Amino acid sequence: MKILAVLAALLLVSPAFAGDWLLSLNGERTQGTLLRGQVAPGVSVSLAGKSVRTTGDGFFAVGFGRDAALEQTLVLQKGEATQQVSVTLSQREYDIQRVEGVPQRTVEPPPEAVLKRIRREAAGIKAARATDSDSESFLTNFQWPLTGRISGVYGSQRVYNGKPGRPHYGVDVARPTGTVVVAPADAVVTLVQNDNYYSGGTLILDHGYGVSSTMIHLSEVLVEKGQTVKQGDPVAKVGATGRATGPHLDWRLNWFEEKLDPVTVVPQMN
Repeated sequence: MKILAVLAALLLVSPAFAGDWLLSLNGERTQGTLLRGQVAPGVSVSLAGKSVRTTGDGFFAVGFGRDAALEQTLVLQKGEATQQVSVTLSQREYDIQRVEGVPQRTVEPPPEAVLKRIRREAAGIKAARATDSDSESFLTNFQWPLTGRISGVYGSQRVYNGKPGRPHYGVDVARPTGTVVVAPADAVVTLVQNDNYYSGGTLILDHGYGVSSTMIHLSEVLVEKGQTVKQGDPVAKVGATGRATGPHLDWRLNWFEEKLDPVTVVPQMN
């Protein structure tokens, strides 16, 4: 029923798009967002010169990363004719913490042997996120895979001794080790890695058309690669594996390689 409700909402033609090829475009217009829309029959979509796949009914997804340009353009094409749709994103302010006096050894890259392992694990994650399946689960209303205290937010960053660290690309929910994590939407498991150097227990779920969820620092993964799961199914347990300072779920959302904020696709946590 959830997917029917979302499809019904998407089918409503916004007055701004009436008579045009873009029938709907839903989601928060901000950096880090996932937008889901629909075009008229026979219309193709591209963004930044790259083709965006549509479903048989014209539904599609596009994502914009943490530091995406605020002015974006969707190009719609039907035969030889084209339409351009401007999408204006709001700029976000991120939590930037500056930490001085950190021992230099803690901010230097790991030794080469460890870097090889990191690159191998990262390659597996990149391949899983490149999945472009025909599942239309990305159109459904997502739910929180875990509820609890938010201990980390998307886009935050620390600067150590003047050197910026990698931004945080997920939302952290703190709960005790062993707490069950569920699928935020229907999905197929595309990656299970039990002991990554940085992310520890790692799970990636494919929701279709380039949209995927990544869950990391898990103490246990309860599903196998290739398995189909339904929204709300148990898929993992909270942990503090990898480079984590305490037990929590780090949930990440991607549109292919674009790192998005999961908060943009779920209701406010109760």
